Amino acid sequence: MRSPNPDIRDGDALLVVDVQNDFLPGGSLAVAGGDAVIAPLNGWLARFAAAGRPVFATRDWHPADHCSFRAQGGPWPPHCIAGSAGAALAAALAWPPALCTVSKATGRDADAYSGFSGTDLDARLRAAGVRRLFVGGLATDYCVLNTVLDARRLGYDVLVLQDAIRAVDVEPGDGARALAAMLAAGASAA
Repeated sequence: MRSPNPDIRDGDALLVVDVQNDFLPGGSLAVAGGDAVIAPLNGWLARFAAAGRPVFATRDWHPADHCSFRAQGGPWPPHCIAGSAGAALAAALAWPPALCTVSKATGRDADAYSGFSGTDLDARLRAAGVRRLFVGGLATDYCVLNTVLDARRLGYDVLVLQDAIRAVDVEPGDGARALAAMLAAGASAA
């Protein structure tokens, strides 16, 4: 089910997943076409600002010896090292002054694809009265997927912003399979 232009109402929040420099073109773990999420997300950021609704952003915030890095036996090159330019949220996004940023995978020995894993995101959303999440960001087949699945398990209604997500596609079709899994879990496409 796709809702092309859903209304923003009380109880809604925008959740931007991991739109950080290292996942954009030129970054150490760039998602192909990752910068294509910038324009649609800026549209959503403007709509949420106009509606006075909250915006949350997750970010990888890794120590230099994080377990997901190849040097430690993980699958990825070093990326989003806490405090580095690569870990910074994309400056091309029109972030609101009251942005709520949630850092994940901050410890050396635990990885986290979901914005809810080992964070206070759920508590922050509930404190803000959020019941429905509009979700976009990077990457569809990892952090967006796991964040959306956890949001559904926690009882949130979720709209996946299809024009504001891009996949790594380690295996061709991973992004499409991830979107199908999110929809099968009860998320809607917008």
